[in-house]
Amino acid sequence: VQLQASGGGLVQAGGSLRLSCAASGRTFRNYAMGWFRQAPGKEREFVAAISWSGGSTSYADSVKGRFTISRDNAKNTVYLQMNSLKPEDTAVYYCAADQRGWATSNVREYDYWGQGTLVTVSS
Repeated sequence: VQLQASGGGLVQAGGSLRLSCAASGRTFRNYAMGWFRQAPGKEREFVAAISWSGGSTSYADSVKGRFTISRDNAKNTVYLQMNSLKPEDTAVYYCAADQRGWATSNVREYDYWGQGTLVTVSS
């Protein structure tokens, strides 16, 4: 599976962005998908995940109520809608695929990673 993340950019605090992650391969629908982020000088952290069917989602406490993960298996794409953005959301955002199929927050369980897209939130 190859992953291509897009949609990052510069936005003011309180604004919104939608990230997309396009996947290659016919087995996309079998994979759970996750979004992670990494700010300068910090470790990569979990943001959100969605199960292979879309029936289960998981979020980091820091983004609950503001971010929504979704997927369109017909388009081989997973999305991250980010609302009410804060300066502390500034980071490179990565999408990842987990062949086990469950919406896990464990970074070690993800098998494939995209190249990342930069989100910058100005105050």
